[in-house]
Amino acid sequence: MKRKMIVIDEALCTGCGACIPDCPEGALRIIDGKVRLVKESLCDGLGACVGKCPFGALRIEEREAEPFDEQAAHANMQQAAPQQSRGGGCPGGMVRQWDASGDTVSVAGASALRQWPVELKLINPAAPYFEGAHLLVCADCVPFALADFHRRLLDGKRLVVLCPKLDNARQEYVEKLKEIVTRHTIQSITIAHMEVPCCSAVRSMVQEALSLSGREVELHDVTVSIQGDLLGME
Repeated sequence: MKRKMIVIDEALCTGCGACIPDCPEGALRIIDGKVRLVKESLCDGLGACVGKCPFGALRIEEREAEPFDEQAAHANMQQAAPQQSRGGGCPGGMVRQWDASGDTVSVAGASALRQWPVELKLINPAAPYFEGAHLLVCADCVPFALADFHRRLLDGKRLVVLCPKLDNARQEYVEKLKEIVTRHTIQSITIAHMEVPCCSAVRSMVQEALSLSGREVELHDVTVSIQGDLLGME
């Protein structure tokens, strides 16, 4: 049947989750860093969620769709209520940023982190905090080894964390890094990795992503020893 339905523009959606609490039927979920309609029959087409999207990614459109199932929607509402009371969606994938002015860390021991999420698996390449950013692509052991990580490496940068050996997602990561560079103006990329041989793959992934993007970005390479020493910066 033809009826009014929500339409999500994936190019504009950042996965922030702001729309989810205003979908009382629980028809929207964050999946792979994007808001998705989990089932057509759960959407009533009234568009209560549309005005809540700060990026204009939602609209109502009349199209062929499954009929609205009020009974199933009511049951789904009961199941979705606990999630919505916590802000909706998966907290791990919700795009957040703070102190976007990029002020440097001036207090000893203060955190230099200015965005969430940080794991490349969860990151949405369209996240607005990447625009104009200095990017730190970091092997996930580095912050544990380098005692003054926030001040020496993270300060003033946007963070991407990955493990080139254990994540088993090289092509996915190369594609995501390429998308970040393609979608945004990236001022520089600092690659931080451990001295162990497998960790050098972080650099090769970044280089491949840049090659595929066709962009030229200033690169810096940092190596950290397993004892926590900063061995060098290129």
